[in-house]
Amino acid sequence: RARKEDSVSAVAGVICLAKPGERVAAGQPLLELRADQKSAFAGAREALSGAFEVGPEPPAVRPLVIDRIG
Repeated sequence: RARKEDSVSAVAGVICLAKPGERVAAGQPLLELRADQKSAFAGAREALSGAFEVGPEPPAVRPLVIDRIG
């Protein structure tokens, strides 16, 4: 949905086809976008632009827990 007032579509979403650190080949799809309206894809592609980076080395391992609240 574009605004909080919009209804939520149960069929819309993003499916990650490659996990962080997984080896990928040139041209291999990394994400699959799903929507019930073709017009939603342009905004979704723009929102996901820069959401991932492909490089020669796997990313550094990050902790599963960043901090604890005491």
